[in-house]
Amino acid sequence: MQKRHRIFIAINLPADIKKYLAKFQEKWADLPAKWTAENNLHITLVFLGDLTDQELGAVCMSVKEVIVRQKVFDINLSAISYGPDGKLPPRMVWASGPKNKELSLLKKELEEALLGKVNFRPEEKAFSPHITLARISTFLWRQIEPEERPEVFENIDLNFTVESIEVMESELKRGGPQYNIIESYQLQ
Repeated sequence: MQKRHRIFIAINLPADIKKYLAKFQEKWADLPAKWTAENNLHITLVFLGDLTDQELGAVCMSVKEVIVRQKVFDINLSAISYGPDGKLPPRMVWASGPKNKELSLLKKELEEALLGKVNFRPEEKAFSPHITLARISTFLWRQIEPEERPEVFENIDLNFTVESIEVMESELKRGGPQYNIIESYQLQ
């Protein structure tokens, strides 16, 4: 049986942004949540799921073809809150920012380039940058009386330049997922 790889395309964050975001774990340590390891913080552009070696090769070639036409751009993160918006109970704590034209176009181009190469379903909703800081346990959340549930919201103003896009693999380990860069492509 051929080995399969759990693959996604992502924007890795600068080390200082990761360090800043990881500190919020201390602020809301009482949440019934599993916090994302600092090294794993990223923005997922396209989740592809389990791929064969051959499919992974096709993905890398397609991403490379898209990225050679892309210029560097900036992303702003403006708030930390429960997410996704309007979901109760919340599923995560995330850092999010306003919609970004360059990011949305890049995501769309990547999805179009990958259609037919691998079996995945492009997202139909508008994309806003977000970083999962923690995944909330729905079971434990429901055990907390509504008036005792912690309020999670903080305005932030984080800006960084996206200089590369990575094809990444998620390997499930005992201590949680470990993300490894398969290929990294520099923006122009």
